[in-house]
Amino acid sequence: MSSHGSFHWNELMTHDVERAKRFYEKTIGWTFEAMPMPDGAYWIAKAGDQPAGGLFQMRGPELKDMPEQWVPYLAVDRIDARYETALAAGATPMRPPFDVPGVGRIAILREPGGAVVGWMTPASSCSDA
Repeated sequence: MSSHGSFHWNELMTHDVERAKRFYEKTIGWTFEAMPMPDGAYWIAKAGDQPAGGLFQMRGPELKDMPEQWVPYLAVDRIDARYETALAAGATPMRPPFDVPGVGRIAILREPGGAVVGWMTPASSCSDA
């Protein structure tokens, strides 16, 4: 379990999941496991038998011009309150808090300097959301 303020997850937001999987399999040796989602699979990258990160297929017109990028996720306690604090401190909302069953409660924002960052209250601590 990641503690508040520490990096918890990394995710590649990509327009071409298959290309990304081939690249990381060939260069890093990762394998991939599909996690079914309502709008298609989310891919868990694995180093040996350990999760190393995820691959997210960017879909929809709002993401068509967004460049591919790695997005880090920080573990936070009380994500809803922290998200409101971030907005008040100058963050730009990209995706307000939402639940991913079995994973946690997640929000994505752009911090005042322009970097994209995800915040996550992992499922085991969502009762604190």
